[in-house]
Amino acid sequence: MSAFLKRQTPQRIVAAGFLLLILLGSLLLSLPCSVREGVRLSYTDALYTSTSAVCVTGLVTVDPGDTFTPLGQLFLALLIQVGGLGVTAVGVSVILLMNGRVNLRERRMLSETLNLLPGRSMGGFVRGIFLTTLFFELAGAALSFIVFVQDHAPLRAAGLSLFHAISAFNNAGFDVLGGGRSLGAYADNVLLNMVTCALIICGGLGFLVLRELRETRLRLRRLSMHSSVVLAVSGALIAFGTLFIKLAEGGSISWLGALFASVSARTAGFATYPLGGFSNAGLLAVAALIFIGASPGSTGGGIKTSTFFVLLHGLKGAATNKKGSVFRYSVPEHMFKKAAVVLAVSLAVVLSGSCLMALLEPQMPMRDVLFETVSAFGTAGLSTGVTPSLGTAAKLLSMLIMFIGRVGPLTFMTVWHFGADERVKYPDGNIAVG
Repeated sequence: MSAFLKRQTPQRIVAAGFLLLILLGSLLLSLPCSVREGVRLSYTDALYTSTSAVCVTGLVTVDPGDTFTPLGQLFLALLIQVGGLGVTAVGVSVILLMNGRVNLRERRMLSETLNLLPGRSMGGFVRGIFLTTLFFELAGAALSFIVFVQDHAPLRAAGLSLFHAISAFNNAGFDVLGGGRSLGAYADNVLLNMVTCALIICGGLGFLVLRELRETRLRLRRLSMHSSVVLAVSGALIAFGTLFIKLAEGGSISWLGALFASVSARTAGFATYPLGGFSNAGLLAVAALIFIGASPGSTGGGIKTSTFFVLLHGLKGAATNKKGSVFRYSVPEHMFKKAAVVLAVSLAVVLSGSCLMALLEPQMPMRDVLFETVSAFGTAGLSTGVTPSLGTAAKLLSMLIMFIGRVGPLTFMTVWHFGADERVKYPDGNIAVG
């Protein structure tokens, strides 16, 4: 077994780790002690819920609060936590606890899972991940408790607060309030909205950025190019999304609701206003934010903010024939090529997934089909309300799209690469482009 694992690429092992966790989670959620008395949960729905939790998506075919017992909700929270941090990060932490050393192969797998930049201390970084996660989730739970305790008994409020904090920081979008309304009952609660937004933003920035902000004590001029780009793009997308959603929906949504929708669209999946009532323009803006997603090394999905920035910078350079610079750095040309590949593969997944979903669910409106597919790929978890009505085949397709979105399109592609050497070299050809 050891020899077999050594022959596998880190990408393949990471993907297999997520897959095994999903299967384990489906079994745990299917246990009688996990399901409320009188509720029937099919294995397909248990598998879908587990996939959505591990991939920190938030799409659900059954309401978690009405379906699962407190033990089942605990299993769900653990799946979200491990899925958000990354299977490899959790595994490496266990290794560190056992012997305090991480070998080269484990470093490569951790770098693959968290999109780490070279030159980082793995041991210290993993410890920092867990301490950062613990800090934000406990702080978020404490502040959320102030809100939930007003409507629930203290013990129930404590459970809701902790689950909500885990789900928000890991950009999962699950709630156990019941009723299938997400956070609709708290649409006007400023404290819960702002706490949830803060958890989503911090979880979506990525552990690299959070670590740099702590090390530099919020001195922005001392940040690396990566952190500067992530913060700038994230801020611009939140502001643009808030303004556009408010303009598109008008008086049917408050400014607080527009801000929350803009932040949550960045792969979190919570909703204070039902998206099924959004206009086409509002849904398109939310879908665009979902597709861009969070940042590398974070708990979120999408093509990532840095990829979006590199694409824009590359297009600007091609149009003006000037390389230019940003934040006192120049962008390497090979980064634009990688970003273009990510965009092309992501678009291929979304378009092919939408076509298949339309074939499997011919009665579903095309706007719902496209939004559902983008949400699954971006691991956002937002829906116009059609997820519970999906047939078995459509659910399986949605699970596959969520899985690709979580492990990353490039990682998913390299899973199928077996490293055959190219023995024949061909001369460069010439193709007319544009």
